[in-house]
Amino acid sequence: MLNYIIWDANPVIIDSFVTVRWYGLMFAIGFRIGFNIVAKMFKHEGAPEKWMGILLIWVGLGTVVGARLGHVFFYAWDYYSQHPWKILATWEGGLASHGGAIGIIIAVILFSIFTTKRNPLWTFDRLVPAIALVGALIRFGNLMNSEIFGHETDLPWGFMFVRSAEWHAMYEGVACHPTQIYEALCYLALFGLLMWMYWKRNAEARPGLIFGTFLVGVFLSRFFIEFIKNDQEAFEATMTLNMGQCLSIPFVLLGIGFIIYAMSRPKVKLSFPNRFADEPQK
Repeated sequence: MLNYIIWDANPVIIDSFVTVRWYGLMFAIGFRIGFNIVAKMFKHEGAPEKWMGILLIWVGLGTVVGARLGHVFFYAWDYYSQHPWKILATWEGGLASHGGAIGIIIAVILFSIFTTKRNPLWTFDRLVPAIALVGALIRFGNLMNSEIFGHETDLPWGFMFVRSAEWHAMYEGVACHPTQIYEALCYLALFGLLMWMYWKRNAEARPGLIFGTFLVGVFLSRFFIEFIKNDQEAFEATMTLNMGQCLSIPFVLLGIGFIIYAMSRPKVKLSFPNRFADEPQK
């Protein structure tokens, strides 16, 4: 009996006049389901329905631009500083989740300034459960791409990523940790926790508590999984902690700060009309 799994999944679903890849499909499904989750929360609290379309645009732009620039500046600045026109070549790959997180934070702050006129924590607390789910689906897309896997392992669930040139170059004939699955499971568990906090424990009455829990849950799990994940860039080989871990630490500390802030302040009184407002409420 084999003590490993041969992973030979095709990353392409449809390869015709239009190419559809699992990664893109997971991204799209995540945004669609996430939109519905946030819309249900907005309706539950009587927020204007038109805010949803505006928020989707802000978050979509923040995610893509932030993730791309995160890769450029955090992982490959030596290359892109010499080839700046390549920054726009997103079809060649290169997205960084930490950059995406920064992009979303900036987008939500701008959305709050120009649209809701509310504390950004109001939006963050209602947005991050959906982001946790999207993160899990994106990691499934990474699995289908046979990318972002871990070090070698003799555990029975180790994967041989036979479609990966990186795996053949580094681990030919040896199973590796399917770190995409580890992260996806962590994010799914976090999604369940955040939804429970909102719908069962009314944690939204403590602004910043759900957001802080999200930051700690996502980036602490990312920090520990990075110990068994391959470096994304060669320069990380000389680092005690790799770039992903170094970038995760500030987010974890920020999350702890928001949790402390939320728990040290009285609860906010909220109403739940369970219908969208006709006009923006202040």
